Amino acid sequence: MMDLDLDTETERPSNPLDLVERLASLNDWSFDRDSDDELSVSVTGGWADYHVAITWLGEVESLHIACAFDLRVPDRRRNEVMTLVSLVNEQLWLGHFDLWSRENVVMYRHALLLSGGAEPTEEQAAGLIKAAIDACERYYQAFQFVVWAGKNAREALEGALLETVGEA
Repeated sequence: MMDLDLDTETERPSNPLDLVERLASLNDWSFDRDSDDELSVSVTGGWADYHVAITWLGEVESLHIACAFDLRVPDRRRNEVMTLVSLVNEQLWLGHFDLWSRENVVMYRHALLLSGGAEPTEEQAAGLIKAAIDACERYYQAFQFVVWAGKNAREALEGALLETVGEA
């Protein structure tokens, strides 16, 4: 393995979460600054309310986002949800879904690396949140189909991604 000697925790002129907090305020999202390094935001989507936790991880110089929706996975559906997580993750270019085992909750996670004291832009912060909400919106129904309708992962994913044309 390659051994890299890097001094982490670069001194920063501002906390990257300050920018995210301003973004939440501008979008009229309900938010709470739990600590200097953690911000919780509630975002209403088309399918659900999303609980977004954004954390500044100074030791690895990254903004981490975790986005969850209210869907508890019963133990009997756990294996099928894990199969669905795997199928969904194959399609994602940014971030990934996990099944948070402690609480049996599906969660989208991603991070913005800001090595060497790089400061995030508004566009990057907005893009981080948009990627999380878009992924949750796109796959929410597939998780619902597995948990509540008893579908298998593949048919749930196909059903959720079925695009309709026109309006009724």
